Amino acid sequence: MEMDRELKNSILKTGTTILGIVCKDGIVMAADRRSTAGNLVMSKNVQKTVQVNDYLVMSGTGNASDIEMQKKVIAAHLKLKELHSKSRPTVKQAANLVGAVTYSNIRQPSMIPSIVGTLVAGFNEDGSTELYTIEPAGTAMQVEDYDANFGSGMPFVLGLLERQYKKGMSVKEGVELAVEAIKSSTQRDVASGNGIDVFTITKDTITHVIEQEISPSYENKKASPRIGSFKDK
Repeated sequence: MEMDRELKNSILKTGTTILGIVCKDGIVMAADRRSTAGNLVMSKNVQKTVQVNDYLVMSGTGNASDIEMQKKVIAAHLKLKELHSKSRPTVKQAANLVGAVTYSNIRQPSMIPSIVGTLVAGFNEDGSTELYTIEPAGTAMQVEDYDANFGSGMPFVLGLLERQYKKGMSVKEGVELAVEAIKSSTQRDVASGNGIDVFTITKDTITHVIEQEISPSYENKKASPRIGSFKDK
């Protein structure tokens, strides 16, 4: 089908790097800051991991406008659900809502299909923390260790996490691993870079622990004379 071909052609063109890591005492979420359009860097300061409300964090990969709209829609739906039911939605319910919205959007006839991959993490009222990945087709799956969803930086991040992730690691260790993974991606993926945002989600708190800009540094080096080079006489 035409939509299937479009999805396959676009899935790895969503230039970005996002990741989530499950730790023994919480969740770590991280992303780079570069926004691209084809081969152009459109922005160097886009926050792709954001706090949606008091208990939920989302990271998105795909079209920037679709990601932004999705976050606003999810925040509004969760608030309405809370008002109607008189209880706060669980992280699983929030992830399933993101999956339903994603499923609906990608199947809407459009000249520019909505292709968005999402990571959702948060803490429940009982203090438990959960991480979910929602693929661009709309399937929501709970993550037991780590995930980088879809995006151009995914292969570089997963390779590093595969080697260095340890079951039962602490949030502090997870933050260090997340920073190392994002930096690794920015070294090899041209669509990732310019900055790092890292959030931690514990039993009752969400904290933006790292908000860092990555700037290129230039160093002048005196070139050594080459054999056979021309010299002034």
